Amino acid sequence: MTSRKGDMKGSTLNWKPVLRKPFDNSRVIRFKCSLQNTIFDVLRSKGWTEVREEGDWDFYWCDVGWMREFFDHTYMDEHVKISHFRNHYELTRKNLMIKNMKRLKKQLEREYGKHEGTKCEFYPTTFELPMEYHIFVEEFKRNPGTTWIMKPVSKSQGKGIFLFRKLKDIMDWKKEDPYRTQQLAEERIKDDKEPIETYIVQRYIENPFLVGGRKFDLRIYVLVTSYSPLCVWLYREGFARFSNTRFSLDSIDDTYVHLTNVAIQKTAPDYDPEKVEQVMRNIDQMIIKSLQAVQKVMINDKHCFELYGYDIMFDSNLKPWLIEVNASPSLTASSQTDYELKFRLLEDVVYVIDMENR
Repeated sequence: MTSRKGDMKGSTLNWKPVLRKPFDNSRVIRFKCSLQNTIFDVLRSKGWTEVREEGDWDFYWCDVGWMREFFDHTYMDEHVKISHFRNHYELTRKNLMIKNMKRLKKQLEREYGKHEGTKCEFYPTTFELPMEYHIFVEEFKRNPGTTWIMKPVSKSQGKGIFLFRKLKDIMDWKKEDPYRTQQLAEERIKDDKEPIETYIVQRYIENPFLVGGRKFDLRIYVLVTSYSPLCVWLYREGFARFSNTRFSLDSIDDTYVHLTNVAIQKTAPDYDPEKVEQVMRNIDQMIIKSLQAVQKVMINDKHCFELYGYDIMFDSNLKPWLIEVNASPSLTASSQTDYELKFRLLEDVVYVIDMENR
């Protein structure tokens, strides 16, 4: 991993190498884990002791549901670490991420000029529905024939996503989408109140960079150990997810073309090294700007850290576009290669968190 630090006053980043010190094995770390996958294997491989009782752990790899229900009511000793920030959703909920990015862009334009604001233009034109429906309609009419993509703000794995070119398609969706009907029913039962449905609609990237004629995106892992000051670790390994069939806009109903499937390890083409380096710099700045956008609203807590999964696409000019940020990137391996990548990633995460006080 490589350390990146940044603040709102400048874009200069300090690079700090990881200096490995001898492990102190005199103290046994007690861990709790909500997942029975690669992270569980990593924690066990360190010789730590698994505990199941509440309040008896030093390190907890929890799910976001536990954070929502129990974090505010749990006493934690000074040394305890937990795997999410309290309001991680400011970055990982699609509509809130866009709202925070728009706010940062306006702030940068106000304080440093229009040019600085352009550094935040790495997400597609986006509107929140139903709140911004009328603004979206105006934009839609200004760009006839444009393809748009609709996404539920709080779901993942492609659920509830569809593409459209006509406004009537949204009305048809409201009437016919069975997933939405089920979702609303479940939320109504859980919350005992009428849920507010929220979706985002984004301008679809119609000129994606293709490999072998297929669309793909990158999953990049980012570890944040503090928001005040902002301390970020970017993992230099990742993977690409490829669509099952060759890309075409002739049929926007074929999700096998437009949505990427589970991770498939691929070897990157032989690009111009200078162009590759520029792409990496652009990705670095994208990650830093997205975190700066939520830095002031994120509840910073010395007990918290978070591993995010950034999903990034490229257009035909190799401009990176941020698609979404995941608070709980999948740690379940789909192949031996995937397992080895995630095992190394999580070993580094645990090393950086430094429960042994090296």
